[in-house]
Amino acid sequence: MNAKKILLVVLLTGALGAGGYGLYSFGMQQGMKMTPSDSPAKTGQQAANGTSEASKVDPASGRKVLYWHDPMVPGQKFDKPGKSPFMDMQLVPVYAGEAGDDGKITISPRVQQNLGVRTAEVIKGNVAAVVEAVGSVAYNERDVAVIQARSNGFVERLYVRAPLDPVRKGQPLVQIYVPDWIAAQEDYLTVKQMQGPETKDLLDAARQRMRLVGMSDEQIRLVETTAKLQPRMTIIAPISGVIAELSVREGMTVMSGGSLFRINGLSTIWVNADVPENLSAQVRPGAAVQARTPSLPGTTLKGKVSAILPEVNSATRTLKARVELANPEGRLVPGMFATINFTPATKQEVLTIPTEAVIQTGKRSVVMVAQDNGGFTPVDVEIGAEANGQTEIRKGLEEGQKVVVSGQFLIDSEASLKGTETRMGDAPQGGTSRTSNNQTHAGRGKIESISNDEITISHGPIPSLQWGEMTMGFKAPASGVPKTIAVGDTVTFEIRPIKDGAYEIATISPAGTAPGAAKSNTGGAASQSQEAPRSAGGAKK
Repeated sequence: MNAKKILLVVLLTGALGAGGYGLYSFGMQQGMKMTPSDSPAKTGQQAANGTSEASKVDPASGRKVLYWHDPMVPGQKFDKPGKSPFMDMQLVPVYAGEAGDDGKITISPRVQQNLGVRTAEVIKGNVAAVVEAVGSVAYNERDVAVIQARSNGFVERLYVRAPLDPVRKGQPLVQIYVPDWIAAQEDYLTVKQMQGPETKDLLDAARQRMRLVGMSDEQIRLVETTAKLQPRMTIIAPISGVIAELSVREGMTVMSGGSLFRINGLSTIWVNADVPENLSAQVRPGAAVQARTPSLPGTTLKGKVSAILPEVNSATRTLKARVELANPEGRLVPGMFATINFTPATKQEVLTIPTEAVIQTGKRSVVMVAQDNGGFTPVDVEIGAEANGQTEIRKGLEEGQKVVVSGQFLIDSEASLKGTETRMGDAPQGGTSRTSNNQTHAGRGKIESISNDEITISHGPIPSLQWGEMTMGFKAPASGVPKTIAVGDTVTFEIRPIKDGAYEIATISPAGTAPGAAKSNTGGAASQSQEAPRSAGGAKK
């Protein structure tokens, strides 16, 4: 007996549940099929055409309500509260000052505090971008002395024995025995012992012969004062530095014009710094620099840019900046690494804001400008140089304005929830629609009402949009409402998205006619469509 009662209770419970679910489903279907004229809500366009109530007041808050909308479809506006025809949810009011056509967003001080919003003022200042590059020390190729043999001879003594040996200016380098000098010096000494007025010309000729065999004026004077043969030549260092090349050894025969030594001076050195290609415009020849090297910790060397080499390294995308540094003690030697700080040129005062206030969106730069009444507006800006946490603003802002430096992304999120038209990520340019998607979606339904610029259709599911059955208004085709359709007709149609989440009818025709044929209906062949017989599915009800 107890078992039968329990079974009866279970059956009754199941029946009540099934009945409740059926009633709930029936209500949902009726709500989705409800037209804007039947529902307590009407679109903003219909309200503008046929309603005199321009605004409402929320009794709970006393604030003026501009319209109601579905946050999931923010482009559709309603002039009354109620249930959304798109989703199973109540419409949300949009109050005056919260969102407008100019993209302005108003957020209460409490929400701003929760979002951590901070602002900074647009000010004038100098943006000096410090360019830093790393390079290697090299010889100054302009401080080089090459020593050659002026006559044929034999190396008798070599005073410098290895490359990179340091030398001082005036230091002996090599002694060479020159046989050609002996005959020229003997001729000069013989003519000098002769007496007579004609000997002057002969002495000048003998002296010129000694010059031709490679003797210097100092060596010629030594022969004249000592009256002795000087067959050996001692070559001295013309500058101080190091022996970069050593081409002779003792006992070698040297030929006239042959290279003997190459001396590199160390009073100044070069640093070949690699400057990134995108920063090379900020480096100019003659600009002052500061250099630091790990070999001299705590020491800062000063110099200038000698030249910018006209060649770009294709692998590293850098240019060589030749920096000349003083090296009085010879502490910098080739091969050392050095870090170069290039002093930028003095710039005029420009508008600057904190770099963190700039939102990079690919091709555009956007900042959120704070208004006096607690509102925020996204503004496109043109940025310039960036340094020390400050960014130059070339266009878009004025001195004294305040920009958001923290929480701007959360403000954008708040704006999207309120249906703000101007989005920072993809704001329309020149008033064009935000969407560039020209894809169309096909559907079938019954015409409920027709106005000048809107057609309301109770349509079935549209799989490409994942829509179920519902009744909603669509913007009429650009060519106007076709004359071949009327209220109550069953039609096939194609829609495409426009701005603000709304949809426009691309083609429409009575059921049984391909949607593409509607182009003739909206074009210039309306008479042919009027003469076409309607199918049973498209008969007017």
